[in-house]
Amino acid sequence: MPAAGAGRGAPEPVVPASRAAITPVGLGLGPIVHAGARPAASGLVDRWNRSATDLRISLTERCNLRCTYCMPAEGLPTKPAAALMQADEVVRMSHIAVSLLGVRQLRFTGGEPLLRADLASIIAACAALEPRPEVSLTTNAIGLSSRAAGLAAAGLDRINVSLDTVHAATFLEVTRRPFLDRVLDGIEKAAEAGLGPIKINAVLLRGVNDGEAAELLAWSLERGYQLRFIEQMPLDADHTWSRTEMVTATEIRARLTERFTLTPHDAPRDGAPAELFRVFDPAGVELGTVGIIASVSEPFCADCRRTRLTADGRVRSCLFSHTETDLLTPMRAGATDAEVADLWREAMWGKPAGHGLDNPDFVQPARSMSAIGG
Repeated sequence: MPAAGAGRGAPEPVVPASRAAITPVGLGLGPIVHAGARPAASGLVDRWNRSATDLRISLTERCNLRCTYCMPAEGLPTKPAAALMQADEVVRMSHIAVSLLGVRQLRFTGGEPLLRADLASIIAACAALEPRPEVSLTTNAIGLSSRAAGLAAAGLDRINVSLDTVHAATFLEVTRRPFLDRVLDGIEKAAEAGLGPIKINAVLLRGVNDGEAAELLAWSLERGYQLRFIEQMPLDADHTWSRTEMVTATEIRARLTERFTLTPHDAPRDGAPAELFRVFDPAGVELGTVGIIASVSEPFCADCRRTRLTADGRVRSCLFSHTETDLLTPMRAGATDAEVADLWREAMWGKPAGHGLDNPDFVQPARSMSAIGG
């Protein structure tokens, strides 16, 4: 999982937060009000009146899978461990976010965060923050079977598992690794440890697993897991993403209605990336819910409440940003919590109104999802 500019594409510039670019794109999602000057002290608000309360923290650039929509078969270069946030730095960043900036949800991602040997200690320290945030983990679940109970004891509230299929042959084709049994065992142990509700994140690839959508939903519903289909985004390291090849939300719904009846859920979305649907069988019995995250075809930028820290301590106000704000270097140079918080506020004030995927001049970020963090 590459550092910025590590051998693939142009480097991601690291700029002072005050110079972050603004793209006034409303994306057709209703009015977005342009605010005035940034408040002197505030949470992570932007000039479009959104407030980031959900922090995604990448703990590593490494991964033990090679998913075709994320990484090349040979993997990617990574930064040395010393260049990445150490456990105490992750906890301090989390403290600043929770105590000074109004963050209420911490999600640890990667790469694959289970590759951090100190994961449980990081979770324990973050779960002890005041006010107590929700602490979750996005993982591929490889190795989770032996660690689920310990992570739950440390204070982990729930997990999201990336799983695109329950067929071993398809799993091998997508991930280039024969580890499906280990993933399924990890999910079961997480459920036994009380790390729920367990969410399953699935990406459908045309001609690979798109025909398995309804089956994957049935499998999830039978076990009480909450399935979320995610449109494939232009964040692959090989830069081969194609809008015409992407399986859209409309197609996902069509696949699911071959077997189920879907009706929109009446619960408020409240900034969540997934649009929820109630799921009924042919006899009209309600079975549960399914979510669809349509970042590309049905963007929800107008209500985005997320901020991201890369494993090397850089803020990305948007998943598709071409600029980053370095917080780790000032922190290591002696910046106070208040000073780091103000740098972070400046970075978020520069968040664009939308990701710009529909703009004719859209350019895919140099960093892939594995280096950014989900």
